[in-house]
Amino acid sequence: MRFRFDLLIALVIGLLVCPMIAQSAAPYPPEMADAQVEVYKSVDGMDLRVWIFEPDGHQASDKRPAIVFFFGGGWNGGSPGQFEHQAKYLAGRGMVAITADYRVKSRNGTKANIAVMDAKAAIRWVRTNAARLGVDPDRIAASGGSAGGHLAAATGMLPDHDVDGASQAVSSVPNAMILFNPVLITAPVPGYPASLSEQQEKVKKLEPRLGAKPESMSPYHNIEKGQPPVIIFHGKDDPTVPYQSIEFFTQAMSAAGNRCELVGYPDERHGFFNYGRGDNSVYTDTMRRTDEFLVSLGWLRSLAGTTRVRFKLFPDENFLCFLLTPHSSGGFGRPEVHVRRALLLRNHVFGL
Repeated sequence: MRFRFDLLIALVIGLLVCPMIAQSAAPYPPEMADAQVEVYKSVDGMDLRVWIFEPDGHQASDKRPAIVFFFGGGWNGGSPGQFEHQAKYLAGRGMVAITADYRVKSRNGTKANIAVMDAKAAIRWVRTNAARLGVDPDRIAASGGSAGGHLAAATGMLPDHDVDGASQAVSSVPNAMILFNPVLITAPVPGYPASLSEQQEKVKKLEPRLGAKPESMSPYHNIEKGQPPVIIFHGKDDPTVPYQSIEFFTQAMSAAGNRCELVGYPDERHGFFNYGRGDNSVYTDTMRRTDEFLVSLGWLRSLAGTTRVRFKLFPDENFLCFLLTPHSSGGFGRPEVHVRRALLLRNHVFGL
């Protein structure tokens, strides 16, 4: 007897890649064969691109939720390929998932304020082209890690650093934010805990890299009621962006009446969330919690009631995990990613 399944969630993305193999730094320009590439902005003689991952069977009439990822790298470098696996996972869950390029110091001689302008332009481009892209303009999330997390937060919280022109008639503010060890304070904070005095000095040294008044670039200094819901993933041993600073931000957001969830990871340092770190267990957990956050917003359907199936990769107790449910008409709606009975031998998947 042959069976047909809907693949609802792959907790470790990349069916043909063993999760124990560490991924090297994403190259620039990125090579993401499964993505469609478009230009979202032309400036200073260059084209800034987005890489778009669509659900299987996606159509322009679908009006799906979307997410835009911004890579990290201290506003100095980095690659849109950093979030390829996260994007593929969320496309598999039915979202239009996008990774965006933006100008950085090492390639373009620019500072962080220029990166903020590009990030806002990327969100605005998605909303402007929502009908063509098959995106719901009222369900666009911004996401990113480290400096990219700062950019994602900036699109939702900073009122300045936008381009001039009629395009501003379309909002660049996302409807939700998903942040991975983000930079959220770029200026000194009165009443900051004494235990973070050293971090205060680091913040002061950021100013030359910002290209603008530090308070105008600081999500913390621009908190107000009515900002998009946010979830933050952060390592509790992060030496670059101290965990306590994110707790400080979270408390201020909550005090303003905004939804702000902080998920802390003991013993984890900066960049802990990236695909290819260790056995990918933390990457897996951040994506599971991202999924739950999006379900709570009503953007994705819950996976409750699905059946866990584990395919063993190697005899050392490392597993590639899926949640599968028997195929039925209706299912979880389009698109459906059908999986025939599969045999996983080492790092290869063979359809039967």
